[in-house]
Amino acid sequence: MIGGTRFIGPYVGQRLRDEGHDITLFHRGETKTNLSAVSEILGDRRALRDFSEQLKALAPDVVLDMFPYTEEDARLLMSVFKGLTRRVVVISSADVYRAYGRLLRMESGPPGPVPLDEGAPLREVFYPHRSQAEGPEDYKYQYEKILVERVVMNDPDLPGTVLRLPAVYGPGDPQHRLFGYLRRMDDKRPHIVLDEAQARWRWTRGYVENVAEAITLAVTNERAMNRIYNVGQADAVIEADWIRSIGKTAEWEGDVVPIPMELLPDHLKTGSNYEHHLVTDTGRIRKELCYNERISFDEGVLRTIEWERANPPADINPIDAEYAAEDAAMDQHTTQ
Repeated sequence: MIGGTRFIGPYVGQRLRDEGHDITLFHRGETKTNLSAVSEILGDRRALRDFSEQLKALAPDVVLDMFPYTEEDARLLMSVFKGLTRRVVVISSADVYRAYGRLLRMESGPPGPVPLDEGAPLREVFYPHRSQAEGPEDYKYQYEKILVERVVMNDPDLPGTVLRLPAVYGPGDPQHRLFGYLRRMDDKRPHIVLDEAQARWRWTRGYVENVAEAITLAVTNERAMNRIYNVGQADAVIEADWIRSIGKTAEWEGDVVPIPMELLPDHLKTGSNYEHHLVTDTGRIRKELCYNERISFDEGVLRTIEWERANPPADINPIDAEYAAEDAAMDQHTTQ
């Protein structure tokens, strides 16, 4: 496993250990692994070639790359492990689809049909996060999963497998995807306001332990060779119902109130075009690899809420001004 010490990786490692596999983690050592009985190689992936002899001695059956962000990452991966392993599995993202580019307004065009299967159109504009990069050295500058996939799936000498992940939530989530909503619920806010279009928007999500199960199946099943799989929950609910699901589990008594975008406070405006749903078809991995969720939806939300409450983000900003702006928007909406 290249990477594998943060968020999703430890769950994958534990599943593989539970099945009796021998695991070697290649990582920088910045995060301690909580996995027992695993080998470790400490190093920077950009210097992967410097460890060629050590990796050759391992003779791994499968190499799982948890974080290939750039085309250069993928090329180095394939060149180092060619002849050393039978197969490479890489983690990609649903952000490769054209719908994502249109969601971010990187590309224009009408909404396409959903759900998106693995053959759905991909983005034509590359580097979706470059505008957020602090400079060329920032990984966001060269981040492009489409180019990673091309390199991995087009090498005739080393078979690849690609997993396109959804929005992953759960204990350990560095993005704290539930926290913004949960904080309002725990603060006893009577309502959560959001853009009317966003309230209707659908996005495929996946609970972290279930996503780890899908990755484990792809690593251990040879049928996954030369295949691309969407990963995620079978049903993608609209954003308003996703928030209500969190609220039900959190025992929140408020409600979600969609309001026109022109009334939305500035801090809630995302600039996204919510006509473009990011819903993926996960039927292929369910059929070919017999994937099913081990953890129910309700249990996954509960575990995530418990973790978010116990581990809030370190840099929580004061929110009184935001609440005042949301109340003003709500008042304006109800008087129209």
